Amino acid sequence: MGTTVAHLKRGQKGIIREFADDILPIKLLELGCLPGNIVELVQVAPLKDPIYINVNGSHIAIRRSMALLIELDIIEDGTVL
Repeated sequence: MGTTVAHLKRGQKGIIREFADDILPIKLLELGCLPGNIVELVQVAPLKDPIYINVNGSHIAIRRSMALLIELDIIEDGTVL
């Protein structure tokens, strides 16, 4: 397993590569959590759950357990790693 949304640092971005599990809530898919879209970590709650992300201009909160299922390719300085 590679890097996931849960492993991002505040302000860091990544491109959604795939989902570790086929069970992802439809609501997340409707909000733009789809392969190829860019995700940015906005903020982490004080107890590290939930985390707040920006996907397609929508700020959404997701549980850390769900964030661990969304695999990413990290973007640094405009380059995908």
